Amino acid sequence: MNLTLHSIEKLEDPFGILSGDRYEIFFNLEVPEDDELFHENGLLLKAVYVVDENGSRVSHYHIYEKDTNKYIDMGLEDEEEALVKEMCDKEVQNF
Repeated sequence: MNLTLHSIEKLEDPFGILSGDRYEIFFNLEVPEDDELFHENGLLLKAVYVVDENGSRVSHYHIYEKDTNKYIDMGLEDEEEALVKEMCDKEVQNF
């Protein structure tokens, strides 16, 4: 699995209810053709990343088909989720 940054945006909390900062990060997701996640049109991974007094974490993520924005109802394996968090850490530091 290979992730490359597509876009990053800091989310605003207009009501001030949520603690910390939240970011919406989109990655281009590349997987081998023999992977069950593979789609010919390519994939985007959308992660909501939280930085607060408890540290940083990926709150949740979703996978979409790139050309159609169709939601793909599949999850990542533990080591893939760890890679997503690592990439989010890096991209938020550079943001």
